[in-house]
Order: sequence, then C-alpha cells, then structure tokens
Amino acid sequence: MNTLVYIVAWSVVRLLQALPLPWVARLGRVGGSLAYVLDARHRRVALKNLSLCFGKEMSPERIPGFARENFRRIGESYCCAVKTAAMSWEELAPHVEFFGPERMIEPTTANPRSVVIAIGHFGNFELYARFGNRNPNYRCATTYRALRPEGLDRILQELRGKSGCSYFERRTDMAALKAWVAPEGQILGFLSDQHAGRSGVRAPFFGMDCATTAAPAVFALRYNQPLHVAICFRVALAKWRIEISEPIQVEENGRPRFVEDITAEINRHFEAAVRRDPANWFWVHNRWKPDKLPAPRRQLLDPTATTGMG
Repeated sequence: MNTLVYIVAWSVVRLLQALPLPWVARLGRVGGSLAYVLDARHRRVALKNLSLCFGKEMSPERIPGFARENFRRIGESYCCAVKTAAMSWEELAPHVEFFGPERMIEPTTANPRSVVIAIGHFGNFELYARFGNRNPNYRCATTYRALRPEGLDRILQELRGKSGCSYFERRTDMAALKAWVAPEGQILGFLSDQHAGRSGVRAPFFGMDCATTAAPAVFALRYNQPLHVAICFRVALAKWRIEISEPIQVEENGRPRFVEDITAEINRHFEAAVRRDPANWFWVHNRWKPDKLPAPRRQLLDPTATTGMG
C-alpha cells in the first residue's frame, strides 16, 4: 500500500513540477474550489471559525465568500509548494520577497547571531525554509510532524530536502534538534499553532483562549536568542511576501518574561496578519477546543522542561 501511495503521489508531484508556476497556481485554485464543494467537514470548520472571529464585524453573507477564497488559497499554496520546492533560488526569487531580514542581522555579517522565528499557516508557508537561500550566512531548521501513510511522508521529506533546510520530527527528534542548536549562524523556525492541546500554553487569540505552541518562546529563552514572527502573505497569483517582525521582547527589566506572555504576543502578531488578509490563513483547523485547553498558569522557563515543545 505504501508503495502504491508513493507512486501515485510521485506522479502528481512530477506533473506539477513540469508546469509553469502560474499554471500550477491556477490549477491549485480550481482544486480548492472543488474541495470547498466536496469537503463538507472542513467547509463547516472554516465557516465556524470565521464566524467566531468575524461574526460581530461583518455580515453573515460575507463569511462564505472568505471561506471559499480560503479554500482556493489553500489549493494554490499546496500545489505551488510542490512546484517551488524544485525551483532554484534564481528561479524562485522573482516570485518571493523577504521584507525585514535586516531586523535580524545585516546581510553582510559573516557570523550572525542565531534567531528563533515563530511561523504560521499563512500563504505558501513552505517558503519560510528558503530564507537560507537568500542569505547563505544562515543555516535553517524547523520541526514537522510525520504524515501517514509513510509513502506520503517520504514524498514530503524528499521535496523539503531540496530547500537546504534541516527538518526535525517534533515527537522523536528533539534531542537531535537540541544538539543542532548553536549561538551563531542559525534560524530555527517553529510553527506556532493554536491547537497544541494540553502540551501547549493557554493564550488568547481573537479574544478566545487557545492551546498554543510554546516552543518559540521556550527555545528563545533557553538559548538566549532573539525571537521574531514571520508571516507569508500572498500578494498576487504565485507571488508572496514574507514579512519579518521586529524582535519580541523575551526579557523585561532584566528578567525573563513569562512563557504565556511571550506566546500571547505571538498570537497578537498572527491576529493582525489574519485581519489584514482573512483568506490567507488556514481556517480548516479547529483552533478553539475548550475541553482540551491546558490549565491557566504563569510560568517562568524551567531549563530542564520540555512542556510545550511539540
């Protein structure tokens, strides 16, 4: 079965990579439109989430339009991620712009200080891994969760391996990730998600508490590295702009901030990005699960703890 899945997925990948990027983007949008009609479960989740966040700010008639466009964007992002994974930086550069890298380090610095980046499900989020192509003074790494069946995961890792970014499975590779971390020349990107379950921390998002991944705050504190937020905005068909924020303060009055406060600030950056372009986010995950929220707490970092790292 895994072999069959691998062959089918490999054939789809080869087809998409053979097409021009704008064609791939249009094909993805068509697929997203079909998914909106056929995938009732995820359509309901997207409509519910949009209503929770914007129900008091926009008329009910507008919400399905955002959901439909969101499905088109997701289809476009997935298909384009397959294509852009095989593109050299010279081919890709006209389609993606990084704004604000000088907030981390001057491009000419030979040994830049390592940084932690909180990333989210915005636009073609696989493009975050290409920052190292733009600035070779950095080595990039991030975490992922292995897919099932194994054939799909194998395809995904083959695609991601071409970016030059190192990938660590977040449930099994944490020891290897900690060994990888160094004080200079690294960018460590963490997907700061809002459905981390009880392994996350409780933080508000659109006025409602979510179980949010604490890994960006934990690693920035533990390794004394600057923390930034990066958002991938879709600016046109098959064109993206990745914006890097000013550093988030991880200390206050010479003392570490609470992990929950740092995580809540990351969520505020994400909320602002969602409000700027509501269709650009990944609305098909159920972010608000009151029955799976961690207990409210205020914690300073325990250097030996791993809670919230997943």
